[in-house]
Amino acid sequence: MMNLDEILAQAPKNNLIGNSIIITYAKLQRYEKILCSVSGGSDSDILVDLCQKYDNANKITYVFFDTGLEFNATKEHLAYLEQRYGIEIRRIRAIKPVPLCCKTYGQPFLSKQVSEWIERLQRHNFQWEDDPFDILIQRYPQCRAALRWWCNDFEQKSDGKESSFNIAYNQYLKEFMVANPPQFNISNKCCYYAKKLVAKRFKEQEKFDLNMYAVRKAEGGARKSAYKTCFSSNDSCDEFRPIFWYLADTKNVYETHYNIQNSKCYSEYGLKRTGCAGCPYSKNFEDELEAMQQHEPQLYTAVNNVFSDSYAYTKSYWDFVQKMRNNKNKGG
Repeated sequence: MMNLDEILAQAPKNNLIGNSIIITYAKLQRYEKILCSVSGGSDSDILVDLCQKYDNANKITYVFFDTGLEFNATKEHLAYLEQRYGIEIRRIRAIKPVPLCCKTYGQPFLSKQVSEWIERLQRHNFQWEDDPFDILIQRYPQCRAALRWWCNDFEQKSDGKESSFNIAYNQYLKEFMVANPPQFNISNKCCYYAKKLVAKRFKEQEKFDLNMYAVRKAEGGARKSAYKTCFSSNDSCDEFRPIFWYLADTKNVYETHYNIQNSKCYSEYGLKRTGCAGCPYSKNFEDELEAMQQHEPQLYTAVNNVFSDSYAYTKSYWDFVQKMRNNKNKGG
């Protein structure tokens, strides 16, 4: 192993990469028992390579949380990472795999937050009425937070944009659901039982003092608002996001310089991101399905069985939005 000065001397001339090398080195000096989550995605590939540059990387336990719906290409890539870096990546099974969660609680739709609000409304046998909050709270007195979402009760942001806590944040979603109430259960519990709770229990059981994972601010979405910096201090286990500030160009520089090889999901299937296979939260799930049908037909059949209602409902919503936009443009 090289020392820090040697690592920096051989690094690309890029400030974001240089800073990540220095800060990661400092974290490995400070902490003694470190968890590193490996997803098999391209960001995760950089994280593993970054960590393996240091002689005290043996402090790190690499873990892959298996949701029960994973690309075979991802599993093959984990084996490749183990061979390339001489590491072990522990496979941790879900408390309840995604297929069982969807069957038990409901299917994910649009986003985790939207699924959460809809699930709460469904638990109270909500009838998808387009009435004011003051009236609806009388009918459903134990469902205040979800009703506030449904009624757009949260103030707009200072820049005039819609609050993400309002249903109007997703254009025409309320109009769509009033006209097309869901005929299946919707829930975000698959993420909770297949990943979030699994990771929480594993961290507590093994008593790690630092949790490292690959999240980039430039990805946008929920990640953009959930984290403000690359580091979070917690009572039990601190959190560190080494490539948090990397841009797309930064990734390209790192991957080229260090010859990072991504999984077949990227190199052969043509996917831009990977995660829980076929997840309806992804805006590009149709591209994933097309890739699965060609390269992993058994997985294609499986995800269509698990998420069939959500796929159909999502496509209907997209068609509804397009129709409403067209009518608006025509002055209808």
